[in-house]
Amino acid sequence: MRTSEIRSRWLDYFAANDHEIRPSVSLVSPEPSILFTVAGMVPFIPYILGTEEAPWPRAASVQKCIRTNDIDNVGITTRHGTFFQMNGNFSFGDYFKEGAISYAWGLLTGSREEGGYGLDGDRLWMTIWEKDQVSLDYWTREIGVPSERIQLLPFKDISWSTGQPGPAGSCCEIHYDRGPAYGPDGGPAVDTQGDRFLEIWNLVFDEFLRGEGKGHDFELLGKLDQTAIDTGAGLERLAFIMQDKPNMYEIDEVFPVIKAAEELSGKVYGRGSAGPEAGEAYHDDVRMRVVADHVRSALMLICDGVRPGNDGRGYVLRRLIRRAVRSMRLLGFDEAAMPTLLTVSKDAMKASYPELEAGWSTISEVAYGEEDAFRRTLAAGTTILDTAVASAKKEAGRSVRPLVSGKSAFELHDTYGFPIDLTLEMAAEQGVDVDESAFRSLMNEQKERARADARAKKTGHADIRVFRELEKEMGGGSTFLGYTESSADATVAGILVDGVPQSVVTAPAEVEVVLDRTPFYAEMGGQLADQGTIRLADGGTVEVNDVQAPVKGLHVHRGTLTEGTIAVGEKAFAQIDSARRLAIARAHTSTHMVHKALHEIVSDNATQAGSENSPSRMRFDFRHGSALASDQISGIEERVNARLSEDLAVTDEVMDIDAARAAGAMALFGEKYGKKVRVVSIGGDWSKELCAGTHVPSTGHIGRIAVLGESSIGSGVRRIDALVGEGAYGYQAKEHALVSQLSTMVGGRPDDLPERVESLMTRLKNAEKRLATAEQAALSARTAGIVSEAVRLGDVRLASADLGTVGSADAVRSLVLDARSRLGDAEPAVVAAGAVVGSRPVVVVATNAGARDQGIRAGALVRTAAQVLGGGGGGKDDLAQGGGQNPDALDEALRAVAQQIQA
Repeated sequence: MRTSEIRSRWLDYFAANDHEIRPSVSLVSPEPSILFTVAGMVPFIPYILGTEEAPWPRAASVQKCIRTNDIDNVGITTRHGTFFQMNGNFSFGDYFKEGAISYAWGLLTGSREEGGYGLDGDRLWMTIWEKDQVSLDYWTREIGVPSERIQLLPFKDISWSTGQPGPAGSCCEIHYDRGPAYGPDGGPAVDTQGDRFLEIWNLVFDEFLRGEGKGHDFELLGKLDQTAIDTGAGLERLAFIMQDKPNMYEIDEVFPVIKAAEELSGKVYGRGSAGPEAGEAYHDDVRMRVVADHVRSALMLICDGVRPGNDGRGYVLRRLIRRAVRSMRLLGFDEAAMPTLLTVSKDAMKASYPELEAGWSTISEVAYGEEDAFRRTLAAGTTILDTAVASAKKEAGRSVRPLVSGKSAFELHDTYGFPIDLTLEMAAEQGVDVDESAFRSLMNEQKERARADARAKKTGHADIRVFRELEKEMGGGSTFLGYTESSADATVAGILVDGVPQSVVTAPAEVEVVLDRTPFYAEMGGQLADQGTIRLADGGTVEVNDVQAPVKGLHVHRGTLTEGTIAVGEKAFAQIDSARRLAIARAHTSTHMVHKALHEIVSDNATQAGSENSPSRMRFDFRHGSALASDQISGIEERVNARLSEDLAVTDEVMDIDAARAAGAMALFGEKYGKKVRVVSIGGDWSKELCAGTHVPSTGHIGRIAVLGESSIGSGVRRIDALVGEGAYGYQAKEHALVSQLSTMVGGRPDDLPERVESLMTRLKNAEKRLATAEQAALSARTAGIVSEAVRLGDVRLASADLGTVGSADAVRSLVLDARSRLGDAEPAVVAAGAVVGSRPVVVVATNAGARDQGIRAGALVRTAAQVLGGGGGGKDDLAQGGGQNPDALDEALRAVAQQIQA
């Protein structure tokens, strides 16, 4: 049975049993606290936690998931994959244990003719909580499973919770006995690795409220008011059982990529089935499985809008592609592999995900571009690594094994995107170790800084649970009035100082204030937070400089209590800075208009990747594989300004999310939306976006925009910067003044300025050419002297010179080639010349055939010289060039070349 049919049978079965069938949400998690959708239950977390009311009593889905925490196990175990699909069924206060068990048994053992999976019930084993008498009785008395196939475990071994106080429950795991070929008998309790008794479905019974504690060490405080069912059955696991395959990599949606890797590399898959003792054949099998898994994961991530980058989701995608490329390299294939592998993966997956075909142009462009970039990175990183290895060897001497520093490895990773495992591999090939511990320490420091920054932005010094408690006490958070009001009467609902709740605070103090109702906009969706003042009934004043929403719907006003006191329960008057809000609103509406114009002029695939709307300025990030042409940039500016002059109405409407999408409303990538959404429209149907931000009532309130430029901010992501309203007018006034000033300087009218500047540039270029010619003639005149002063080092003649300051590296190269030609081929000869070009030292080395026959390579000599100069370099055996940071070391660098020739 094909994987796509296993998937469709799941959905059909639960639809027939009155479940709401929900489509898979994006791999970009709708839960803000995690990067990706890592489990099938993620979209349903608010309903399980009880923070939102479920729209339906029961639901089912097949959810796309990405999980990379065990990426090192990919290809090694039978069941670890970074991309997987999780079948799930859910109940929110509807059926509980008996119903979940009945549905699971019915689908697993039901006949294939009637839509079931047709598994042999005698091969199914269960593990349940030792105190779960309800499940035990139902399995044995109602289903008829013998008690010897039901194994009882302590709560800590078969339970689920969120990891913090909240819902928790025991589980019922259903395992499939794959037979004696996969391990000894005895059930899941004996086969703890799950090779023979493979877990295929986990039923989670959420019925308890848990207290504080770590891991599974927590107290059960009591029963939940409403129970929930959350189940997960791995689609890939079901597939390799029902397709009779030994692992998930050999199912129909994955194995075609392994076959393609075989054809490209010339390796044969399966020769390493005996395990690590099979040696290189085993490692080749693992590499092909890694390729198959990572290519599929990259395919699905790009389809869902993720683009390669240096942090967050982008870094995960980049790492997956680069691990796949590196694995192909280790298989002996050094050419571009993605055009073949990605196409094969798409063809294997499109039956389940037809959107892959529709988005193929963009998906392939992103993946191929990233592979090409990484192959260039390998070339550049290799040069840097060679320098680090040479330095390590020099410092270690002969008695100690050389060690590349953790700092060097981190720089390779962080600056050049060179993966640590590749650094380890290539260093080992040269007999050098890497201080991996120091590298990991630097990586952890970087990650912790990033986490701390992210936490501090939203929650300040406070634990998120403080805000959750406050939101519950308020019965739903703050009421936002800012769409229609710039000020409002309110009551102080909470105060925090350094993350600790307070009942009363006296000035001066930095405070976080929660009001029951507020006109202040909390930073969200690229729009900066409002600023303003909160005036207290008893005379206190809070100057608000930031507003965040650490918990959905809870506005936390951060600022300084400048005078008086503030107390919980006190009446207050909240007033935003209206001029600042209007300037931000102009920018936000302009962002929507730039997005629409981008689609009209460039492509519908140029989708939003982020934005920032600040007073009189906007920044718009979008996904696109190449720089915009100048006429496209000017076209976007002209289109937006034309629509601004029409004074289009800007309206908003709250509607059902499905209706909003049907109306063509665009959604912000990675943003979480509820069932009801706010749609902002400009000019009727011209622009429609899901947006919670504030806007001007019509485009005439904006005035103009002035696009400052467009640039790359990462692989596949571009940025447009623009000034808005007063900022645009001010910019244009400065431009006008500058044009007038330049016109006066060159002596002409503004209309003549381009022609006058072009004439000046032509004259300048001609002068530079004459100067370069004169310099080259002067250097050529020195060539004869340099050749005549050549010294003999054994059998080799070396002509070496410090040329001082020259205009270009090309001039140095020309002299070196001329000198080599004059030395001829009668005997081995080397020419080395150094110079300072633009304050930086440059070294060029050339060798003739006789020198190369003696093993003297120009590239090796340049690397030696460049190391002395504090830089790097490389090239061919006959001609190479390098440079560095220290021009004062040129003489020493040239001496190092001579010493290496003599060695």
